[in-house]
Amino acid sequence: MTKAKDSRIDHQRRAVVAGAVAVSAQLLSPTPVFADTKRPTSTGSQRLDIERFVADCVAANEEVDAQAAVNEVLARAVSTPKSVLTALGDPEKAGLNVLLKSSTLTIFAATWTPQMNLMPHDHLMWANIGIYTGREDNIFWKRTSDGIRAYGADALFVRDTAMLPADALHSVTNPLQRFTGGIHIYGGDFFNTTRSQWNPETLDEEPSDGAKIREMFHRENVRLGLEKDA
Repeated sequence: MTKAKDSRIDHQRRAVVAGAVAVSAQLLSPTPVFADTKRPTSTGSQRLDIERFVADCVAANEEVDAQAAVNEVLARAVSTPKSVLTALGDPEKAGLNVLLKSSTLTIFAATWTPQMNLMPHDHLMWANIGIYTGREDNIFWKRTSDGIRAYGADALFVRDTAMLPADALHSVTNPLQRFTGGIHIYGGDFFNTTRSQWNPETLDEEPSDGAKIREMFHRENVRLGLEKDA
């Protein structure tokens, strides 16, 4: 067999392997979809105009593919993370800074204390996440006949965005020794929707809603001495 023929066969084998890997990645990939944006928004280099950002998200939410359109606005915003920090301030404790709450769209800045964890939970609506400081690690879960099981993971770094479908189920960790901040956008009324969370040790399903999520953030601040217990 000639060297040229050997080279062609080797190239064909590499192409087959590459194709198989690509298909496997699609089948086994975690829930979020990372996306760049081409949508022009009002984000400046000095300070994010929060009111304009929210207005851009509301307008994008009226488009046919609302989640993708809103994600483009979000991605442009976190592409200049210093402008977001200037507008929202450096995180100093765990919290949810609500920027918009309506029946069709909820927007808030979520800040995580160092090494903070949030148990597995669902949303029952699509969700977009954009990181402007720190890092957020996600474990993705799925329901099975024996309860939920982990099936994938991914890490979001500064400037990353992710799109989660309405049936996504994930747990979240800030793995860093410093605070993490991200803008979270939901395609519905996040705080008034009854959802589920799962006990982090037993994985038993429990009811959850916005109030319970807020309480978790409060308990984290109490644990670190950043807030007093009520």
